[in-house]
Amino acid sequence: MLAFHDIDPVALSLGPLKIHWYGVTYLAGFAMAWWLGLRRAKQPNSGWSEQQVSDLIFYIAVGLIVGGRLGYMLFYNPFLPEGQGSEFWEVWKGGMSFHGALIGIIVAVGVFARKFKKTYFEVGDFLAPLTPLGLGFGRIGNFINGELWGKASELPWAMTFPSGGPLARHPSMLYEAFLEGLVLFLILWFYSGKPRPAMATSGLFLFFYGCFRFAVEFVREPDRQLGYLAFDWVTMGQVLSLPMVIGGLVLIKLAYRRAQTA
Repeated sequence: MLAFHDIDPVALSLGPLKIHWYGVTYLAGFAMAWWLGLRRAKQPNSGWSEQQVSDLIFYIAVGLIVGGRLGYMLFYNPFLPEGQGSEFWEVWKGGMSFHGALIGIIVAVGVFARKFKKTYFEVGDFLAPLTPLGLGFGRIGNFINGELWGKASELPWAMTFPSGGPLARHPSMLYEAFLEGLVLFLILWFYSGKPRPAMATSGLFLFFYGCFRFAVEFVREPDRQLGYLAFDWVTMGQVLSLPMVIGGLVLIKLAYRRAQTA
């Protein structure tokens, strides 16, 4: 066993004001996406201005937070006890669904594209490489909160978590930070560094994220209120990730088919 998880989720306390690490990691993710977007916007013939990048990050932030929280409530926690409706706004405690956030981002991309007169996948393909590092920061926030831990394990890096009982467990949120954050970023950043057919980068993001999330779910403890959905191993995360894998493959195939036709 590596260690006992003992991290204060509050980064800074100023009287009644508490700044949580979970919020800090989200801000770091948005800042990183903004910085990477500015780098891409400065490339010749990018078709993007610095102001458009800043506006895009704002649209995405709103879509992510609203969609992520709604998705968590709908997919993972649909029945709040009476009188606890205010928990919807307590995002600093965790409880954000990536798949809900993705839906929120899809809507935000559509609104942005329409306002700034860009095609949908012109925006989606530009955004996809900017996203993974933010996902990685978010998973680090989950780790600091001591939530979304994995199954019991005897591996040398297994950890005990305050809410996970006495058993050492997979730090599955760190697995996701590595795969969905760093590895996915490297794949998309270098792939999109050269001209690609429209939809291809977006499709690659959906495909690899879906694959990585589906795989990590095998060592991640399912949400207590849901448990396994089938066969004692199928989780809600896998059910929601499978359409991403299929949809990503469809987009990649369509992208290259259209490019060959053209």
